[in-house]
Amino acid sequence: MKNRIVFIYLLVFLSGYAYAETPKFEIRAAWLTTVYGLDWPKHPATTKAGYQRQREELCLLLDSLQNANFNMIFLQVRLRGDVIYRSAIEPFSKIFTGKYGVMPDYDPLAFGIEECHKRGMECHAWFVTFPVGSAKVVKEQGNRSAVKRRPELCKRHNDEWYLDPGLPETRSYLRSLVNELIANYDVDGIHFDYIRYPEKANRFPDRTVYRKYGKKVSLDEWRRTNISSLVSIVYDDVKRQKPWVQVSSSPLGKYSRISRFPNAEWTAYESVFQDVRKWLQDGKQDMVVPMMYYLYDDFFPFVDNWVENANGRFIVPGLGAYRLEQTEGNWELNHITDQIDYCRSFGGNGTSLFRVGNVLDDSKGFYSELKNTYYKYPAILPPLTWLCDEKPASPEEVRVERKDGELILSWKRPEDDSTISYYTVYSSLSDTLDMNKAKSILATGLRDTVLYLPINDVKEQEFIFSVSASNRYRIESLPSRETYYYYSDYIK
Repeated sequence: MKNRIVFIYLLVFLSGYAYAETPKFEIRAAWLTTVYGLDWPKHPATTKAGYQRQREELCLLLDSLQNANFNMIFLQVRLRGDVIYRSAIEPFSKIFTGKYGVMPDYDPLAFGIEECHKRGMECHAWFVTFPVGSAKVVKEQGNRSAVKRRPELCKRHNDEWYLDPGLPETRSYLRSLVNELIANYDVDGIHFDYIRYPEKANRFPDRTVYRKYGKKVSLDEWRRTNISSLVSIVYDDVKRQKPWVQVSSSPLGKYSRISRFPNAEWTAYESVFQDVRKWLQDGKQDMVVPMMYYLYDDFFPFVDNWVENANGRFIVPGLGAYRLEQTEGNWELNHITDQIDYCRSFGGNGTSLFRVGNVLDDSKGFYSELKNTYYKYPAILPPLTWLCDEKPASPEEVRVERKDGELILSWKRPEDDSTISYYTVYSSLSDTLDMNKAKSILATGLRDTVLYLPINDVKEQEFIFSVSASNRYRIESLPSRETYYYYSDYIK
């Protein structure tokens, strides 16, 4: 897949901003849902042609996200005790083939990672933690289900089955799943969803386990400790194997009852026992993506609360793109764009959108607004400075070759390129290049050292190019020496 940039990206460098200036460093994420085939795949398949359609379907989704300058995907890889990758522990999901335990002729996770990387996007494995399915799902999974294989770990609650967070053996089981995933796949991160107690937790049947392990603390505090212990252990496991792999979670959108809203309902800390502030203070999260699918005073003060407790880690509010749908709240477009503006202005490190399908259907023009205004320019993923502070070597300056209506930009890898993960190319149509501006980013996340720039409609134009390298921790090198190039139809 050749790296190509449409010339319109350069032309918009000369236009003004419609809103606040786009940040150079920003996380632009979306949740890509596989459960129920909501985003991908739309249909199971049993033939090579059907599997090829599934792959093409994912590529089309990722192409559309790339065209709007998204740079991170949360790909749902564990659903309800079933997975979309090769595992010796849990069964393969039926979403792809119609039958549990039967894989297609490709590995969906490996394919998803490869295709995200081709498009300059990170791929984070979205992992549903404690739920293992409804009674119907468990019955259909049969002897492959966690309920059948590890009944001592599972509890039924509200007609759903869950792994019991209070059991040390549950933590061991989940650790084995995470370690298997991290060891076998080149994911950029692992992202924990539903890493909490379920709804109506006061009725969760764990009193016997509490009496055994509670150690004279309150039930609420014991439950928080159970979740926090898993978070801490898994974070350390991941960093021992691959220290550059990010660990994140999507807690409830309101951390706790803050002074401005002491009666806030359905909070992470009080309702489902997620002590996210402790996770951040202990340095056991690289990013928190709270599910903030609310409006007005249920949103803005709680963004502030998350940012205040960040401890230097990334806060990326999750926004409800699905709320634009008439049946899901019928929000106005400005409701969600105002939230993006607020996060940019008051300390957020980006936003994540739930879910991909609700972005790409362009409900109320949302996708178009992202593509043409909010995400008009590419953004670089912010550096993970608490994991690494060493800059990689700089690439050599850009060489420019003109051929068949294209400029072919190329550069050499530094001699010490062992730590380099991707490149960023900067460009300007004037005689100065300001690499602190997002509008100067021509492309980022490039895995190759060649970029093709179509220029069919250009008669005369001057260009300046420069390129930087980034490692797996997103630490950016110093830029290469600038390359000046003057394009003309006429030899002068």
